[in-house]
Amino acid sequence: MKGLCILGATGSIGVSTLDVAARHPHLYKIVALTANSNIDALFEQCLAHHPQYAVVVNEEKSKEFQQKVSNSVVADIKVLTGSKALEEVATLPEVDSVMAAIVGAAGLLPSLAAAKAGKTVLLANKEALVMSGDIFMDAVATAGAHLLPIDSEHNAIFQCMPADYKTGTDGKQVRRILLTASGGPFREMPIEQMADVTPEQAVAHPNWDMGKKISVDSATMMNKGLEMIEACLLFKLLPEQIQVVIHPQSVIHSMVDYVDGTVLAQMGNPDMRIPIAHAMAWPERFDSGAKPLNIFDVRRMDFEEPNLERFPCLRLAYQAISIGGTMPAVLNAANEIAVEAFLDRQIKFTDIPVIIERCMDTIVRAAADTLAVILEHDQHARVVAKQIIAEINS
Repeated sequence: MKGLCILGATGSIGVSTLDVAARHPHLYKIVALTANSNIDALFEQCLAHHPQYAVVVNEEKSKEFQQKVSNSVVADIKVLTGSKALEEVATLPEVDSVMAAIVGAAGLLPSLAAAKAGKTVLLANKEALVMSGDIFMDAVATAGAHLLPIDSEHNAIFQCMPADYKTGTDGKQVRRILLTASGGPFREMPIEQMADVTPEQAVAHPNWDMGKKISVDSATMMNKGLEMIEACLLFKLLPEQIQVVIHPQSVIHSMVDYVDGTVLAQMGNPDMRIPIAHAMAWPERFDSGAKPLNIFDVRRMDFEEPNLERFPCLRLAYQAISIGGTMPAVLNAANEIAVEAFLDRQIKFTDIPVIIERCMDTIVRAAADTLAVILEHDQHARVVAKQIIAEINS
């Protein structure tokens, strides 16, 4: 029986992970659940799954949560608070696998701590890898940890790799990756209308049920840009070996093109429980609860190249990985601030790539050889992005 820690339990990935784990209670025990501030959802999860530990990062909310737990049937759960507690539960001896599902830069340190502790890291937090790059992959290799991708695209690629493949190593005779993207809700919207896009429109993804930040990233295709950078690291490929393909049906989740001309594709319904179950059961398989794919319902599959005028964020991601060093961390930080400002109605949808590009032009690249340097550039980019937003609104 494996001990499971879920970082970001109340988000969509965390909820799906608990759903899969509940289908296999003889295989998984929930050791720790964490949340930032959604204590009502976390409390319900504690009642249902009775973890040993619960972490609430927000200090005020943690006090309130502790009170709820103390007066309940799960009073024996140990409640921890603060961001350092995330690292504590991710490295507990009784934890075998860590679902790293905290969105954004906040997930970096606990995910890295899990890797350094030699855990099986189920990585749903692409930003952690984008920011830390080789530092994260080196930690995995040094500790002998297993790094299994949860993003549907990276999990699809992993499934199409040779049977003995380990992330961070060369894929045998792999020529390129075809990284699929739905194109989001604005794939066919006239470009001149995109400045008027509302947050409600941006988070209404046509195929996937995701959190607000990731949904906006999908609408700008920054999500695909971050996934491209992540794929370079996970599968030890150059940016030019990764081709983004818009596939609006979201049935093929990605493809691997081998040197002999063979192209292997992983297919399935757009349900995150499929990649989650694959990683949790790896190297075996078990039921995910997802509906089986009916190919006759699909009927057709379309593919097209992304328009970089429509999706400049994708161009900026390729530019960031080409510059290298701390530039991917700058890209990610500027994007997080810009998306937050858009969701708060401070800027237009089309301002998001403008803010990111101005940050990248302003901040000088440094070698990403220490975590301190990466975190410094992350914070610098956030300050610069906020200054640019203030200028836009002045």
